[in-house]
Amino acid sequence: MPGIQADHVPGEVAAAISNAVVRLLSEYTGRGPTKARTHLSKDLVTVVLHDTLTKGERSLVNEGNATIVLETRKAFQNAMKDDLVTAVEQHTGRHVFAFLSANSIEPDIAVETFLLEAEVEGGSNGAISDATTSPH
Repeated sequence: MPGIQADHVPGEVAAAISNAVVRLLSEYTGRGPTKARTHLSKDLVTVVLHDTLTKGERSLVNEGNATIVLETRKAFQNAMKDDLVTAVEQHTGRHVFAFLSANSIEPDIAVETFLLEAEVEGGSNGAISDATTSPH
C-alpha cells in the first residue's frame, strides 16, 4: 500500500495501530473499547472504536448527562493526542500533521482520525498531496 513503510504489511500496521489506540484509551480512561478497527489509505489513518464508555459514563448518560460525558471524552482525547500521534507515526513511518477525534453516545462509537503528510516523489513530504478544485 502506498504511504506505509515499505518493510511493513498494511494489515500488520493497522493491527498495531488498533492495539496501540486501545491500550492508550485503557490507560487514560481505565477501560478500553471492546472492538477497534483501523482503516488505512494513502494519507489517512482512521480508527473506529466500539463500546468505549466506562460504566460510570454510561450511568451519567442514563441520568441525562450525555453532554458531560462527551466533554470529558474530548478532554481525554486532547490529553492523549501526543501519545496517539506518536503511535501512528511510529507504525506508519509518516508524520501526522492533523488529528481529529469524535465520539457518539448512541451508538457508543469513537473515531480517531490522523492525516499524514503526503509522500512526494523525490523524498520530501508536504502537507498537501493532491490539489483539487470544485466550481462554486
